[in-house]
Amino acid sequence: MSIRVTHTHGEDIAVTAANGTEILRYVYRPDPDPFESRKPYAHPVRTLSGRTVTGYRPNDHRWHKGLQMTASHLSGQNFWGGNCYVHGQGYLRLPERVGSMRHDGFPEFTVEDDRLAFTEELTWVENGGEEWAREVRGLTVHSVDEEAGAWALDWSIHLTNTRSEPLAFGSPTTAGREMAGYTGLQWRGPRDFTGGTVFAPDTDADAGKLMGTQGPWLAFTTEHDDVDGHSTLVFAHAPENLDETSAIHESHWFVRSEPFPTVAFSWAFFDEFDLPPGESFAFRYRLVVADGAWDRDRVGTHLEGLPW
Repeated sequence: MSIRVTHTHGEDIAVTAANGTEILRYVYRPDPDPFESRKPYAHPVRTLSGRTVTGYRPNDHRWHKGLQMTASHLSGQNFWGGNCYVHGQGYLRLPERVGSMRHDGFPEFTVEDDRLAFTEELTWVENGGEEWAREVRGLTVHSVDEEAGAWALDWSIHLTNTRSEPLAFGSPTTAGREMAGYTGLQWRGPRDFTGGTVFAPDTDADAGKLMGTQGPWLAFTTEHDDVDGHSTLVFAHAPENLDETSAIHESHWFVRSEPFPTVAFSWAFFDEFDLPPGESFAFRYRLVVADGAWDRDRVGTHLEGLPW
């Protein structure tokens, strides 16, 4: 299925399927509010039938914006946005700790009939203006399949520490709050996904029981309001993410369906890890966006047909 790509320079990149549905908008212009941690994000993300599957600035967490790369606890700074967790005091409004991710350019940008692939260069800037890290980000839209009612987005990160001291990656859990290991690539769903069904390859356990677990993929299904229809999102790790010989740190799922829907590929759920000066780490992720309420077998079969 062919796609059409529209790039509004300095603003965003939009991808439209052959049926006229805009399935992805990647926004890289700076956000107006620094407290929400200015950084690029993907929103809206839609199924091929036009169901919106990302939320934007919900009233409970204004800094949640579609699909975005985050780092909630990074050497005392917050690249997630919003309030900061401080052990013994809870969540505090500490705007002096909120960093940002600056868009620097697109060194590679390729559009084919059914595929968009681009590389983005970013700089992670702490609140005082010091540049802490350089990121090379990759996004690829592919496998737009009208018959399957699905398409895929691959998102990669290669991050290099540009400081003269280590960068310490953590989470609220590493700071003392139980089962709050959110950090890394994070999805916030719209209200339609609240109370949705979450399952993994080997279990139908609810989101609470999957919180903090590990696995190659996680699926989230919901029935929409207003229209008669379901949507399924599949969050998948590239194989090397779960290989302890190659990954810088083990990954766990941060997942909730109540009181709001969210999933994060947490790279520092239970323990911190350090990135020494001049060194780098990399992760690759995949999001499959599908119409309908898929089950475990259908998810597994579809992922097998999408080699890395």
